Amino acid sequence: MILRDLLTLGQQKLKQADIDTAGRDARLLAAAAMDINTAQVTLKALDHVSKQQQDHFESMIEQRRSFKPVSRILGKRQFWNRWFEISPDVLDPRGDSEVLVNLALQQKADRILDLGTGSGILALTILSEWPDALAVGADICEKALLIAQRNAVQLEVSDRFQAQKSDWFEAIGGQFDLIVSNPPYIGEDEIPHLDPDVRLYDPMIALSPGRDALLAYQNIASDAIGYLKPGGRLLVEIGFRQGEAVRALFASNGLKSIEIIQDLNGLDRVVRAIKAKTV
Repeated sequence: MILRDLLTLGQQKLKQADIDTAGRDARLLAAAAMDINTAQVTLKALDHVSKQQQDHFESMIEQRRSFKPVSRILGKRQFWNRWFEISPDVLDPRGDSEVLVNLALQQKADRILDLGTGSGILALTILSEWPDALAVGADICEKALLIAQRNAVQLEVSDRFQAQKSDWFEAIGGQFDLIVSNPPYIGEDEIPHLDPDVRLYDPMIALSPGRDALLAYQNIASDAIGYLKPGGRLLVEIGFRQGEAVRALFASNGLKSIEIIQDLNGLDRVVRAIKAKTV
């Protein structure tokens, strides 16, 4: 069998499973099976496919038919033009988080704290853009911290990144110019309504804090001022209906200049706040 025919077969199977991105996903999986980049799939369309490559491709197609995301199948996700390793122990990073990164990069910070770091996606992206900055990535999950450490090595920022096991601020010391977080914010009653690629494959601890969808923001808001330097910034990703509630939590805990930032679709995505220079 040649690659073109294998690709067509894969696309058909994904369409039959109602995968909206069948064409794109089949190309990505074909490239992985052939150990080439996606740009080469067309160039090598007439190349012969070995039995091993065919079996590998068909196995990945069957996983995708079960709504397993391509990133989960490949074990990596591209974010901010960089590749990050992911595992079942970390949230699969999505493009929505680029809104937060873009806001973070608008003002230089020397010391950064990423709460609930997971794969390290936020802290490590910022470190990659700021070669003199230092960051602490905190997470309660040791397996997630191992993934973050490996990503730090792959991105060549491991000498400036500290992976710290911590339940929010519990094991954190010192103060920071910038605190970022994409915490769990989906109430447990909403979980059954999530898309299967999220509901079935993202770790529940990274999706939901339980019955109270605002619990993580309460934990962050109650202690953030003590860990921010005067003038330091706090940026958190939110669910699109949570902006005003998170704004109120931050205000009640003494944070200032609170703003709700929207994403490209016009949905509330990030809440930004500042610790006053004189408290």
